[in-house]
Amino acid sequence: MSFGNCKILQVNEQSIAVYDTETGGRGTVLLSHSILSSSMMWEEQATLLSSLGYRVLGMDTRGHGSSGPTGLGFTLNDLAQDCVRVLDTLAIPKAHFVGLSLGGMIGLGLGIHHASRFESLVICDTRADMPQEMADSWNPRIQLALDKGCTAMAQATVERWFGEGYANDSANVAVMSRFKDQIGKTTVNGFVGCAQAIQKLAYLPLVNKITPRTLFISGENDGPFPKALLELAPLLPSARYAGVPNAGHLPNIQNPKEFNALLTHHFK
Repeated sequence: MSFGNCKILQVNEQSIAVYDTETGGRGTVLLSHSILSSSMMWEEQATLLSSLGYRVLGMDTRGHGSSGPTGLGFTLNDLAQDCVRVLDTLAIPKAHFVGLSLGGMIGLGLGIHHASRFESLVICDTRADMPQEMADSWNPRIQLALDKGCTAMAQATVERWFGEGYANDSANVAVMSRFKDQIGKTTVNGFVGCAQAIQKLAYLPLVNKITPRTLFISGENDGPFPKALLELAPLLPSARYAGVPNAGHLPNIQNPKEFNALLTHHFK
């Protein structure tokens, strides 16, 4: 990890890894990653936010990255509670939040249930509900992880995130290798537990409770997510949507220039 010192915090009976830049007079930003990834996906944005004067926390979700092993049976609300307990442990009364995919779902839960703890939210490449067909699509991946481990999902996952052309381009070998390695290091319970939590996603009827200023972002090539977020924004008291061209599920990696410009505008 190229940003912050790694701290292992005991929260909600979990060992949670947090990368902490520790300094920054403009406030704190908590970063939350996608399923099968870790805080490493936010390295460039952590550097940017630190240069803008923010203390940056990169938090590895249960069973992911450098966080410890986890059991099953937790919910998205539990993952949101982990974030709040991390802030409590570090004596941070209020923060900004940036989350993508699973991290974005966690951010919605934070905005609904813990709005007073957040100055603003940046919610990327996610949705607030889980149609049955989408929920069912996780079942084969869950079974594959149980049978063969998370490494078995690596190639298909990066192709789904970035598009086959980008993922298999020789110019991107180093980046894809790093993401595939991270996917393979994810614990089976970490993936399965988070996937099962995603299958129960049902925040849509509650999003009007999200009062912090909110920016929704998605890669314009990210399947159903641009439409979902574009339709979600008007339901919140203070939200807007922006698309990132030439990018799929991880626009901060695939088109960092455009993504970082949106982030800079939001935080300035």
